[in-house]
Amino acid sequence: MPETTSNIKDASSPEKKTVSPSSGAWEATQYTAVIVLADGTVIKGVGAGFEGTAVGEICFNTAMTGYQEILTDPSYAGQIITFTFPHIGNIGTNEEDTETSNNEATNKVRGCILRSPITTPSNYRSNQHFESWLKSNKIIAITNIDTRALTSLIREKGMQHAVIANNSDGVFDIDTLKQQASSWDGIEGADLAKDVTVNQSYEWHETKWVWDEGYGNLENPDFHVVALDCGTKRNIFRCLASVGCKVTVMPASSKAEDILAENPDGIFISNGPGDPAATGEYAAIEIKKLVESGKPIFGICLGHQILALALGAETAKMQQGHHGANHPVKDHTTGKVEITSMNHGFTVNRDTLPENLTETHISLFDGTNCGIRLKDKPVFSVQYHPEASPGPQDSHYLFRRFVNFMRAEKNMEPIKE
Repeated sequence: MPETTSNIKDASSPEKKTVSPSSGAWEATQYTAVIVLADGTVIKGVGAGFEGTAVGEICFNTAMTGYQEILTDPSYAGQIITFTFPHIGNIGTNEEDTETSNNEATNKVRGCILRSPITTPSNYRSNQHFESWLKSNKIIAITNIDTRALTSLIREKGMQHAVIANNSDGVFDIDTLKQQASSWDGIEGADLAKDVTVNQSYEWHETKWVWDEGYGNLENPDFHVVALDCGTKRNIFRCLASVGCKVTVMPASSKAEDILAENPDGIFISNGPGDPAATGEYAAIEIKKLVESGKPIFGICLGHQILALALGAETAKMQQGHHGANHPVKDHTTGKVEITSMNHGFTVNRDTLPENLTETHISLFDGTNCGIRLKDKPVFSVQYHPEASPGPQDSHYLFRRFVNFMRAEKNMEPIKE
């Protein structure tokens, strides 16, 4: 990234600083935001959203739509999201598309990085401009950034520790920001699920959104599912309800005995943020007990990783992770390829899978593991997000597959996947 002279004011020195700006992005008349990487690189831009400073891990997301869902996904706790799609804001925001299921938790994403200034909304469902939505949700943003150059840097060097700062007067203490970025502990080794999980149990009955009707309500459930909430998304619960499951949501730290005391037909382990090995220190022990109970179990993303840990496999940090809505995955059980949504920075190491586990899905981008299933029990999980519908419904069969496991336990005829 080439260097130029910035007109950002530096509180530590009256002189102008030489920084690494976003090459290819147009020049602004005033720079009011910065990104400071742990290696000292400073990238200047124009601030948007909430004014303030936040430290996090920069990743990039290649999705062309769904920015509100992405920014409210608890799995992004501790991260600053670079959107590779340049036009963010064109559909505005609304109350229905927020994915955070825990209303008691504040939004955990640290910030977002945009190529272009925020677009004026043009969508009939919009009731709030993206700019004001960012402010009300206390999310710091920076625009006028060459997101292609930043994405290339992440691909080459990995997800970076950084500080994002937005200040309307353009004054920044660059040395202090560098210190904050370089001293941050990072996500590896961090149990972030505890920060986004619910504090107490509750029931979920809302079903999927229907055009011009909105969300429905499950009135006569066929099954009862206990969901272990590690930072789940609302649409996962809606998909479960839409296939006839009443959902009891419980905290990530719940004991197996308390979960089984709910007498569930099946158990779901949700997505979430942070290092699965850190969360697994307490969750994997309980999940192993749940597996031994013989109940059908379905895990997604972090739930997939913790389940793998509970069954004897290992996880590892990825260089750039998988974040986007265009990831091709092959299902070995059917031979089909589905277009999936992904959001994870850790992966299950397939070389560590024990003999009683079958690898069911793989990424066609890099060959990493994307699904497992126990050979002798109704237990399975996937690395991606079937509820996010990028296909748009390529992966919804997984919820029906889960239901069929529960139907089999009750000697009922299976439904079509």
